[in-house]
Amino acid sequence: MGRPGEDDGMKTLYLIIPFAPLLGAIVAGLFGKAIGRAGAHWVTILGVAVSFVCSVLVMQDVLAGETFNGVLYTWMEAGGLKLEIGFLIDQLTAVMMIVVTFVSLMVHIYTIGYMAHDEENWPAGSLAGTNSYQRFFAYISLFTFSMLMLVMSNNFLQLFFGWEAVGLVSYLLIGFWSSRPTAIYANLKAFLVNRVGDFGFLMGIGLIAAYAGSLDYATVFGKGTELAAMTEAVTGWPLITAVCIGLFIGAMGKSAQFPLHVWLPDSMEGPTPISALIHAATMVTAGIFMVSRMSPLFELSDTALSFVIIIGAITALFMALIAIVQTDIKRVVAYSTLSQLGYMTVALGASAYSAAIFHLMTHAFFKAVLFLGAGSVIIAMHHEQDMRRMGGLRKYMPITYLTVLIGALANAGLPPFAGFFSKDSIIEAVQLAHIPGATFAYIALLAGVFVGGFYSFRLVFFAFHGEERFRHAGGHHGDHGAPGHGHHAEPHESPKVVTIPLILLAIPAIASGWVIGPMLFGGYFGEAIFIGENHHALAHMREEFHGVVPMILHGLTALPFWLAISGAATAWFLYIKRPDLPTVIKSRFATIAMILEEKYGFDRFNDWFFAGGVRAVGRGLWKAGDQTIIDGFAVNGSARSVGRFAGVVRLLQSGHLYQYAFSMILGLFVLMTLWFNGGVLMTLFKPLF
Repeated sequence: MGRPGEDDGMKTLYLIIPFAPLLGAIVAGLFGKAIGRAGAHWVTILGVAVSFVCSVLVMQDVLAGETFNGVLYTWMEAGGLKLEIGFLIDQLTAVMMIVVTFVSLMVHIYTIGYMAHDEENWPAGSLAGTNSYQRFFAYISLFTFSMLMLVMSNNFLQLFFGWEAVGLVSYLLIGFWSSRPTAIYANLKAFLVNRVGDFGFLMGIGLIAAYAGSLDYATVFGKGTELAAMTEAVTGWPLITAVCIGLFIGAMGKSAQFPLHVWLPDSMEGPTPISALIHAATMVTAGIFMVSRMSPLFELSDTALSFVIIIGAITALFMALIAIVQTDIKRVVAYSTLSQLGYMTVALGASAYSAAIFHLMTHAFFKAVLFLGAGSVIIAMHHEQDMRRMGGLRKYMPITYLTVLIGALANAGLPPFAGFFSKDSIIEAVQLAHIPGATFAYIALLAGVFVGGFYSFRLVFFAFHGEERFRHAGGHHGDHGAPGHGHHAEPHESPKVVTIPLILLAIPAIASGWVIGPMLFGGYFGEAIFIGENHHALAHMREEFHGVVPMILHGLTALPFWLAISGAATAWFLYIKRPDLPTVIKSRFATIAMILEEKYGFDRFNDWFFAGGVRAVGRGLWKAGDQTIIDGFAVNGSARSVGRFAGVVRLLQSGHLYQYAFSMILGLFVLMTLWFNGGVLMTLFKPLF
């Protein structure tokens, strides 16, 4: 329930935050033809802008110590289990609302420029291309609503609704250019892989409903100790471990953790604004938020935390390695996202939940800069994405170059940029953690720092420095699969509607890490995040923290800084000083390069085992079930049986009078025999009656 004397104005504000984007989505989606392109983008931008302003007001209220936990609507009550819609507004929710609404607002504005010529992406006369501009804005506004409902929920029912809603809208967005087969393949892949994770997620929620008898967060968390003493009836596992692992499997799908990571790189088939919205700040971070929200449960199971930290470490390192061989500018950023999500997941396993949310926040800003910067380059290059056909763009696109450089510096974790503070905090927290798997995670993260510095600056040097390779490049291949429209003009800076969001996002990409003091060590999250008394990593870090400047100075002497610098220097040497060497190195280590380019074979295995297996089962069911049983026995077999019976009966219907007379005499003889021998027959058949 809400705090005593809760102001009705604040409750109204809570309702406005998610429903303003929903209203914009409804207007743009249903009345897009009537209001036109300008009407669609203005109504959705206004809705998200209102949501962002209200989120800022809520943040101020939360900073003043006011929180809210209340039910808005009771849907139904079944067997004592209440299914409700409600909001939980606390420090964790406030951070997520600010991040989601701000990044979404910037993406909405950016989309005006990026999708200005979207009609060129559709075949002539395509029905799907009609009002596609309006439909796109409706989708991204609907996505914002879904994500806000997820982060504002105070119960598992609403959490699951938001969880599935963002998955559904992401399916629509990834496959937005539906005339392209690879886009359809990508959105189906994302949808199906997420269903695998959602199965575990639903199992975890089901166990909570069965054993706790409630779906309300506060009630379930209050029964945490009681649940920790139970065992799951079927498997005999500790109940709390089964619940937490089930919930985390859901997070593995949504936040693209190994081995359910395969959908995210292919989702780059969608328009670039979607890459920034879904894969930087919102959908992929839903799993990180959910585990942080569930910290009172995860803290009761070291087994679950160990599972989390190992999965995160594998993702952080091995996805970063794939990024170093990618030539598609968007896919480099996509694999970078996978790696950074691994860092956040490792922080969750080390019980450094606030560090995970802190990195979620900083990552949202600098990764949105990188995605939108990549989109700006794609516009300038007439929808070319291959970095091998770029080079020397710095002098043509100074604003885009500067913002992408800021994003790369933050992504590499170099001070004083935002990524330095959050990434270093995670590495130190893992070093201090006493969870099985922490040592492996620490080594993986350190290796990932070097690789991160390398692939971040490889992108910068490859695309913006060196030879202007676009002058002798071949055909163009855009992120929507359409040709580059035959343009060979000079690259140019993107319009202001694209560069202004880049600049506004670059500012927090620099400065958002400076709030590390209150967010990590000042008790900002309060009771929103629970840490068990046996997990002291953040407490030890709090004792050593003396401010932003001392942390920067200390970071300049620490191992992660020098690993990141070494990675950047290696990228400079290979792509600026000796650009001939990458080809030589690739030929020398052809096997390793092939493994990385094949993405460890996961896609091939999934296509062979799962897709191929389903096709084999389908063929078997078709041949045995459809052809043999249904067609062969039921349909054709029935027809053949009727034909055979008709053939026998036909012999008795010859049309000859003597044959009919003989049949009548024979029938009469049979009846007389039965009549005279009735007594014998009754004696024989009496036991049956």
